[in-house]
Amino acid sequence: MSLGDEKFLLLTTFRKDGTPVPTPLWVVGEADALFVWTPVDTGKVKRIRRSGDVEVAPCDFKGNPTGAAVKARARLLDEAGSDQVRQLIGRKYGLLGKVTVFGSKLRRGKNGTVGIEIVPST
Repeated sequence: MSLGDEKFLLLTTFRKDGTPVPTPLWVVGEADALFVWTPVDTGKVKRIRRSGDVEVAPCDFKGNPTGAAVKARARLLDEAGSDQVRQLIGRKYGLLGKVTVFGSKLRRGKNGTVGIEIVPST
């Protein structure tokens, strides 16, 4: 099973001092990339802006890893890319995904969240 087929992905970003900060997120896979979606004002977004070096691993909904972590590169997507990730989340996670994306748009506005593209290192 590929990481894009998992229900949750443990995305680990790193603080300036190298401290890992793991976060479980919904994930979708397209081609050779993974995509996640998150509010723009989170620490992980700030850390990805500074450095796109991350690690990813499959996990459960609490963030407990269920497989090995791999190094990857992450980048923040533009508005069109973020819209695409929202659609993919809705498609993969069904009604719950669609309701969550809709609720987020109501609370934060369209630009209150951002899609993140993650490419695992080979």
